[in-house]
Amino acid sequence: MAKTDTPRHQIIRRCVLQRPDAIASVSISLWERLASELVAIIGQGGFDSLYSRSLHLAVVTFPWLAAGYPSQQAGSRFAGLQTSLEGRDFTEASEASIALLITFIDILVTLIGESLTTSILRAAWGDDALDIAVKDSDNE
Repeated sequence: MAKTDTPRHQIIRRCVLQRPDAIASVSISLWERLASELVAIIGQGGFDSLYSRSLHLAVVTFPWLAAGYPSQQAGSRFAGLQTSLEGRDFTEASEASIALLITFIDILVTLIGESLTTSILRAAWGDDALDIAVKDSDNE
């Protein structure tokens, strides 16, 4: 779904890669914080629908992410995703995580717009993560 490397995509990339030694745990933390914000707005069913659609699209490129479907794992809503990411090397795990988040966020932007999506990302991931990424992209 990612068509170009937008500032939003660069933000996602930087957030995922903030700790290269812990791609899976950083990714799950980003997802948990994003889910917490969105579930309050669109409900668990709405979030699950968006996540499932994003995962369905990402599985085309990263078939091993299929284990990340929520209904296949008990416990944490992202247990399957974490297991999938932990089972891959750095490059595969980071690219899959970035692609899944980009797909999800791009769908969200299509549904609710750039401004509201950015507000939700700020609430979920903090101003610092977004501001640093935007400054970095301005300096490139």
